[in-house]
Amino acid sequence: MIGMDAIKLDKLFCDWPAWIGAIESNQLLDVILKIHSNQGQLLTLWGSDERLDHAKFQLHLLFFFPKACTLYIHCDLSEHNPVYPDLSPYFPVANRLQRALFDLFGFKAIDSEDQRPWLRHGSWPPDIFPLRHEVNIDYQFYQEPDYYPFICVKGEGVHEIPIGPVHAGIIEPGHFRFQVVGEHILRLEERLGYTHKGIAKHFQHASFEKGAHLAGRICGDSTVAYTWSYCMALENLHGCLAPSCAQWLRALLLERERIMNHLGDLGALGNDAGLRFGLDQFSLLKERVLRLNFKLFGHRYLMNSIVPGGVAVDFSSDTCSYLLEEVHMLRQEVKTLESIYKEHDGLQDRFLTTGVINFDLATQLGLLGLAARASGVQNDWREDFPYLPYNELKIKSQTLSSGDVAARVAIRFLEIEESLRVTEAILANLPEGKIIRQLPSVSSQRIGLGCVEGWRGPITTILCNSDEKTLHWGHIHDPSWQNWQAISHAVMGNIVPDFPLINKSFNLSYSGHDG
Repeated sequence: MIGMDAIKLDKLFCDWPAWIGAIESNQLLDVILKIHSNQGQLLTLWGSDERLDHAKFQLHLLFFFPKACTLYIHCDLSEHNPVYPDLSPYFPVANRLQRALFDLFGFKAIDSEDQRPWLRHGSWPPDIFPLRHEVNIDYQFYQEPDYYPFICVKGEGVHEIPIGPVHAGIIEPGHFRFQVVGEHILRLEERLGYTHKGIAKHFQHASFEKGAHLAGRICGDSTVAYTWSYCMALENLHGCLAPSCAQWLRALLLERERIMNHLGDLGALGNDAGLRFGLDQFSLLKERVLRLNFKLFGHRYLMNSIVPGGVAVDFSSDTCSYLLEEVHMLRQEVKTLESIYKEHDGLQDRFLTTGVINFDLATQLGLLGLAARASGVQNDWREDFPYLPYNELKIKSQTLSSGDVAARVAIRFLEIEESLRVTEAILANLPEGKIIRQLPSVSSQRIGLGCVEGWRGPITTILCNSDEKTLHWGHIHDPSWQNWQAISHAVMGNIVPDFPLINKSFNLSYSGHDG
């Protein structure tokens, strides 16, 4: 394990190299420095309450070394003073993760300059920490005044524009505080957390089946990726894999989810740049995909299609014919629309050089998924850590270097074509056999890790069981945690009217981020 020779590590049951190790809290900073110096990236961090059995809290961290392995480490924190070193100087995403961790558990990152609440929003008292075991699911909180000290830029001609958290239409809530001169943006500060649903609390002591049900409802546009990630973690916890046929069908559903969302985004991006025709045409294509989902799989957004141990969808020769017909239609229609977008001077004027995140900044921020690939960072778990069946499908992920809105648009076109190719390959090579298996029993507490490359980026799930039927805790991480911070950088130097276009080019999750 890269630079970790002094730590005893065990291998996790996983499709890719994954390691787990326990360390002492006084080792944490040294371990962080070694990981950082070896180009490791922080994927997520979270906590657990182990006081009933061990009189301790635990801090958990998940890292990955690109194209090499994942590393999960945990350490005990004092029951009376749960503190740990600030990770944000090395991993920028840690700032918001640490603030959320304090809101939920009361674990404090010492020496952190930013101790503002992130999820609490005055919804519960500052000395109550909802994920501790003494706070039950029916605990009655009171609402207190919510003061949040935004950072202000001062100077001649500088003024402030607040947008949200309530927006026009049905967009989810998020607050954006702009500091501008005229229409030019000097600084943007985001405040999220308005869609926090307490999923981690609901995971505590939930049955495995209820956990899968919850995971699939965290973020509706990524229900396939979330449910597969959860089921992968659960199956790895049990030390088994779903049947081969089920794994291939899961990939088919995931690629449909990717295509569906990219179609919707391309239409919305055209509309935000003044081409209503694009919205009409791509919305029509997305609607056709949704209707075929319902016809073949029983749900427009494919909810409940993936279950622990396999899938819950029927598949026949007629299904294959319908899907192949759709592939041919989409390939032709999307290619035509792509040529229109590329040749439309008005669109390209709005897209090119707008909202730039260059390679160095993307690497520093630890961007994931589509947003990273548009800035030249090769980052696709289907290719870097190929789980079944992607180890056989040989994904050809695409990267571009300009890191602007135009690149994020172009990546979507490239990924639709690749997903259509993958769909054809799945239909041509789908193995026969069972589509679900019963999970074997587990007699001891274990850890399961699952990570699935959703259309935004990797959806990661880590589960710990309490017995053979229920969860002790569960943690799910959306790549929007990494990528939201990029928007604050991407808008600087642009004008305020370009913010909706830049924001849409990332199209990050509020609901998945807040959990």
